[in-house]
Amino acid sequence: LLKNTTDKNERTYLINHFLDSFKGTIYRQTMFAEFELMMGRMIESGETLTADALCEKYLELNKKYFGPDMISDDGISLEWARIPHFFYDYYVFQYATGYSAAVAIANKILEEGEPAVKAYKKFLSGGCSEDPISLLKIAGVDMSSPAPVNSALKLFGELVDELEELQK
Repeated sequence: LLKNTTDKNERTYLINHFLDSFKGTIYRQTMFAEFELMMGRMIESGETLTADALCEKYLELNKKYFGPDMISDDGISLEWARIPHFFYDYYVFQYATGYSAAVAIANKILEEGEPAVKAYKKFLSGGCSEDPISLLKIAGVDMSSPAPVNSALKLFGELVDELEELQK
């Protein structure tokens, strides 16, 4: 879509939409995963998971992830209580890694064209025949390295820069 628009408002909208999805999936789900890990470590060390303790930990993470310019009040400290993911098996990190893998696949297709499309289709046809890390390697994405995440973060930065330019 970005490749086919010359309209500044449309381009701004498309970039903003992608950045918002990216933020909600990569950054936020990573924060959620860190919160889950923190809860697991609290349990392993014999701490009791009280609402007050979880609110305190969640507020600390919110401040860490969103920085000092974001208002992090007591209301946000309760957000963890409405997120059902935290009460199931540890898995929210998969949203962030999956999004990073998807960005890597899309970049390969945009850069390489048909060979990357064929690799992607082969990856899809693998179904559940192998573990996800092995299947993604068929598509040319090595999630055992930081490269896909770093590539996604680079794209995020480039689009933030472009959005800033569009606002001038």
